[in-house]
Amino acid sequence: MRQRTKTAMAQGGATRTPTVRAAGRWDRLHYWFDNSMSRGTPALVAWLAIATLVLIIVFSVFVAVFNLASGSPDFGHQLLNSLFHSLDPGTVAGDGGASWRYIFTMLALTVAGLFIVSALIGVIATGIDAKLSDLRRGRSVVIEKDHTVILGWSDAVFTIVSELAIANESRRRAVIVVLADRDKVEMEDELREKVPDLHGTKVICRSGSPIDLGDLELCSHHSARSVIVLSPGGDDPDSEVIKTLLALTHAGDGPPIVAEIQDPQNLEAARMVGRERAVLVDKRETVARLIVQTSRQSGAAAVYTELFDFDGDEIYFHTDAALAGSTYGETLLAFEDVTVIGLLDQDGVARLNPPQDTVVGSDELIVVVEDDSALTNAGRSTATVDDAVISGFQGRDETPSHALLIGWNERAAAVVRELDAYAEPGSELVILTEFGVPVLPALVNLTATIERGRTTDRTALQGHVRGDLNQVIVLCYSEQFPTQQADARTLVTLLHVREIIGDEPGGPAVVSEMLDDRNRALAEVAHVDDVIVSDQILSLMLSQLSEDARLASVFADLLDADGAEIYLRPVEWYVTVGEQASFATIVGAAARRGETALGYRSIAQSRSGDGTSGVRINPAKSELFAIEAGDRVVVLAED
Repeated sequence: MRQRTKTAMAQGGATRTPTVRAAGRWDRLHYWFDNSMSRGTPALVAWLAIATLVLIIVFSVFVAVFNLASGSPDFGHQLLNSLFHSLDPGTVAGDGGASWRYIFTMLALTVAGLFIVSALIGVIATGIDAKLSDLRRGRSVVIEKDHTVILGWSDAVFTIVSELAIANESRRRAVIVVLADRDKVEMEDELREKVPDLHGTKVICRSGSPIDLGDLELCSHHSARSVIVLSPGGDDPDSEVIKTLLALTHAGDGPPIVAEIQDPQNLEAARMVGRERAVLVDKRETVARLIVQTSRQSGAAAVYTELFDFDGDEIYFHTDAALAGSTYGETLLAFEDVTVIGLLDQDGVARLNPPQDTVVGSDELIVVVEDDSALTNAGRSTATVDDAVISGFQGRDETPSHALLIGWNERAAAVVRELDAYAEPGSELVILTEFGVPVLPALVNLTATIERGRTTDRTALQGHVRGDLNQVIVLCYSEQFPTQQADARTLVTLLHVREIIGDEPGGPAVVSEMLDDRNRALAEVAHVDDVIVSDQILSLMLSQLSEDARLASVFADLLDADGAEIYLRPVEWYVTVGEQASFATIVGAAARRGETALGYRSIAQSRSGDGTSGVRINPAKSELFAIEAGDRVVVLAED
């Protein structure tokens, strides 16, 4: 039985074994032809050209052998005549005086040529369509240099492109290249809709993954002026940013890189990858610091926005050999339309509002000016300080504060930590939230109390919102709701808070966080003092850093609780109310207090609705201000 089974299985296996026929010459020729045809449009055009050549040669030989043409033309003319018949059907109409045999032969050639020409037109049309489709997909290499590359896609890209377009107004042939894993046409349509005025800047979109080395080459990042890496969102955006940094640094040296990191715990890993090339922006900590700093004084958000965007006055670096031996205090009144706010040493470390007797030496001046082109011929100031209107008031705002924090999200713990860093001992903080589980950091100066309640309910808010508060901060529920729904709840809360507080002067500063910049205009209806838009303010900083990476040290000093911060202090601390004073006088009065004045806020203009909150940054030194009670001086000072 076993023997019969083995025999049957052997026979069955032998039956199922296929017979392989050796490839012949025709098979190899067919295989070679198939491979050549698969090479695309150029190969197809070449085969049609060969077919046309063979066709006209065969018919020319046939006409010559049988002597069909009248007049016995030479073979070269017959080849040319056959070519015309194969390409142009109308040529047959000119053969009326020839023999019938010649006419039918040329007619046959013309019919054969029609098939070839039709095939050629189809091949060319298909090739052009494929090329256009490839161009629409954004897969061609960008041949540019000294351009700005943006890797990734988020809502921040619109603000960045808009800001870079303003910054590039003084450049010739400015180019921005966007590489993202999205459809090229969709990206271009969205940019055209959201950023209608590019101020002459050319924006090129390419489809591809920023973490793919091959796709990354499409944007020619090696020859770029700078590279901006956007956080893509999602559950783990930092891993995508770090992988993009790895791809950018794979080939070694290159242009400066600016990237945003969502989780501070990933900063060290990103620094290891980016090394000296990368400037990293801690998104969570930066937004938290801005929220706290702007909540401490009304109108501060307008100051930061003015300094961080390219529309208006911004921060630059300037070297003036004539001021090399001067002190910092003397440079404050040196320029008419330029405000000096600090020094940058040879190591790239910024010192904002250094001591007045600091010698400038070889340091660069950190200045606020409308555009860097204005520094080329910066005019000297002839305005003088009027000692008669300078007040001797030595006011101080170092008192315990009472703050209310409404809402909770991933940035809230950092906000509380920053509030504690700025607060005086004995300060109080009440946290009112409907969602989230507040986990408080270790506090030194604050006493925090957590309350539960519906933050969109007026009754719940009335028990906590009081006129004697120093600051009210409203955060979005960004983890619990989509962007628009979270902002909608924030707007409802703001309306209730503003109605409870009223418009009486001296009330608390109300600061809110908005996720979508389009909701900023809606928040103005609630007469909110300051609105911080998370992605928008980060986008402004990324744009600035992409133009000059040295600004990282300036921003770090500006937002650090241990450095010099922006304050909007009562004008009576500097000059006498009811008088007229030039901005040079205000600068001189601030310098006597060890502070740097960089702007002025008019209480009369604070409700103008133009988004500036009445704040003027870098006014001319000779400009006169009518000093009114409630006005503020924008200064850099130590707390």
